[in-house]
Amino acid sequence: MRKLFMFLVIATMVVISACSQDKPEKKDDLVYVEGGTFQNNKSNNSGKSVTLSNFYIGKYEVTQKEWVEVMGSNPSAFKGDNMPVEMVSWYDVVEYCNQRSIREGLKPYYNIDKEKKDPNNKNDNDNIKWTATINEGANGYRLPTEVEWEYAAAGGQASKGYTYSGSNNADEVAWYWKNAGDKYLSGDWNWPIIESNNNKTKSIGTRKPNELGIYDMSGNVREWCWDWYGDLDSQSGSFRVVKGGGWIGNVSNNEISFRGKFDANGFGPDQGFRIARRE
Repeated sequence: MRKLFMFLVIATMVVISACSQDKPEKKDDLVYVEGGTFQNNKSNNSGKSVTLSNFYIGKYEVTQKEWVEVMGSNPSAFKGDNMPVEMVSWYDVVEYCNQRSIREGLKPYYNIDKEKKDPNNKNDNDNIKWTATINEGANGYRLPTEVEWEYAAAGGQASKGYTYSGSNNADEVAWYWKNAGDKYLSGDWNWPIIESNNNKTKSIGTRKPNELGIYDMSGNVREWCWDWYGDLDSQSGSFRVVKGGGWIGNVSNNEISFRGKFDANGFGPDQGFRIARRE
């Protein structure tokens, strides 16, 4: 009887192990995004032949606590451990990705040469111009590409075709200029009114998630992407892509399809990011 019991235990463990191998590796605070082609008709890539491999993307925007743990200081204008880090440039965040990868024993995704000016950077106002290239095959943290960001924001294969990430009602999923302060604002966008209303970033994950369980891909802070602002797969440019809109911006900036742009060396109190990783 004892032998039969041990046999059943071992057999059960083998079955559980086999089943677990069919599932993607669990990564804390990362959401697994099954690859495929675009299905959201509100996306810039709707109807195009754009197919993505599987990947992971941050369930939340990178927080100030996460930033301090890796970088040692907090540049944010609005302080709070659970609020998204902001006031970070594109260069700051690719460096964060590498430093966090090293900290967690992963192979850094980027090769960053701070001494060599990037010949592909056409921005006369950018006095940094580090050369950053991809370390092929690395398993470390990185920025999502614009296409990956848009695909994940739209809900991937589970997309319901929403205008914003998770809803057709921005107030359900996004923090933007009308709702990110002391009271709900109306009328046209107006900076003095926004400022006097004490608008600011909000703690991550306090609005409704999208179809994949990802939060704040519409509103809160604008999010850096890897890509140059230009045609798909542009290898040079003057600006890097930002997506999702932020607490300062108009509701149209929160739409999945909205394409923002920013100097790579630029930063602001509405500018943050989320991380991604290969499968």
